[in-house]
Amino acid sequence: MNSALKDVEHWLDELVIGLNLCPFAARPRRQNAIHIEISHAQRNDEIIKQLDTEFCRLSSQASIETSLLVLCGYHSDFFTYCDLLYQGERHLQKSGYEGTYQLASFHPQYQFAGTEPDDKENLTNRAPYPILHVLREDSLSRVIDQYPDTHLIPERNIEQMNLLTSADIQRLFYWLK
Repeated sequence: MNSALKDVEHWLDELVIGLNLCPFAARPRRQNAIHIEISHAQRNDEIIKQLDTEFCRLSSQASIETSLLVLCGYHSDFFTYCDLLYQGERHLQKSGYEGTYQLASFHPQYQFAGTEPDDKENLTNRAPYPILHVLREDSLSRVIDQYPDTHLIPERNIEQMNLLTSADIQRLFYWLK
């Protein structure tokens, strides 16, 4: 198995699902409905083309619930990645997919506004590689309607990250340096 794929599956299974950071991820994972696309693209224009491929994949394959575009070749700091995310959002709008899909983002150096780089709350969106996560808006709306208190998920996740010991962090986030 590709080491990038192995790292992303570990992140997905042990953190996202294992720590229940996203209560909506377990079901599609069990149903094999999460597509993981490993990209070695290095330039933003190449990545935007691959993002478009993921939009098309989801449009043509109803059995795929969500797609993770894993950017193994994109070695940029978090703030440069944010520029790529902005370009991805603009492409989503220009391509007519606004209201159909939305993007979520993950990065090894993810940092929320108003936080310090080492604040544990940033761990909620840290992944072994930069990832553009394409979600179906209708599916997201459906699960949000069924899940009580979705607005409390980020707060609960931050509390959970703050409870992690140094040993937990080393084990779960082994790719962080």
